[in-house]
Amino acid sequence: MNRKDLNPEESPQAAFGARLRSSREARGWTQADLSTRMGVSGGHISGVETTRKTPSLRFAKAADKAFGLLGKEATFERQWREMQYGSLLEGFPEYLGCEGRAAEVRLFEVGAVPGPLQTREYAQAIAGFAVEQGDITPEQAAERVDFLIERQSALARTPSPLVFAVLDESCIRRPIGGPQVMKAQFERLLDFAGQPNSGFQIAPYSLAERRPFSRLVNLLTMADRSVMSYIESEMHGHLDRELTSVLPLLRKYHQLQLEAASQAESVSMIEKLRKGIV
Repeated sequence: MNRKDLNPEESPQAAFGARLRSSREARGWTQADLSTRMGVSGGHISGVETTRKTPSLRFAKAADKAFGLLGKEATFERQWREMQYGSLLEGFPEYLGCEGRAAEVRLFEVGAVPGPLQTREYAQAIAGFAVEQGDITPEQAAERVDFLIERQSALARTPSPLVFAVLDESCIRRPIGGPQVMKAQFERLLDFAGQPNSGFQIAPYSLAERRPFSRLVNLLTMADRSVMSYIESEMHGHLDRELTSVLPLLRKYHQLQLEAASQAESVSMIEKLRKGIV
């Protein structure tokens, strides 16, 4: 049987496949053995090991279970997430792990509804355009959406974290996916605003130069009261735990909340937009 040599340096996918093969062989398992343990076909395992097939989030989780990596630091799931976001959004996989444990989450976004508040259809519309542009494959688009929904479920845990969201007015004015997608998205925002552990505000255009942020800013307060920030540009992301740089962002966020429309006013804006959709 021909054996394809793997170069882990060739690509993130090659590194994933090489690690899968070496982990399997270190335990003396054949592909058939791993197939039984993971509940996937031997052909699929072969495809991932040789980069003919792209691993999915479900595949990565099954590998972690088979190799006893659940709850560990260096998991196949983490490697998969870094494949999805690593070079473009450095720090994002680590940020997501912290977000899933945070006591308080503060979100600010411009131009689009933040991921934790998106409906599946809204997220699909954004991912679908990325497919049209040739940036990702249809399979990758589906995985991105599934991953987003999983991220949202992590915020729905018990006990629930406090989640504050301030959206620039452009987030609700920019039509994405068509009228019915936007109508459902507005209903999702109204539902979020009505939850006991949430805070929802719109930063209106009238703030003009007083709006302190011009791009995505996420702030986390952990159970031990430590804080961190995640800032994202078009091509890069940055996770920061340094108090000297995080605290000024936190102060600016609080100032933004004071200047933004109240939750009642923000809800009224959303309701008017929803009613205006034919």
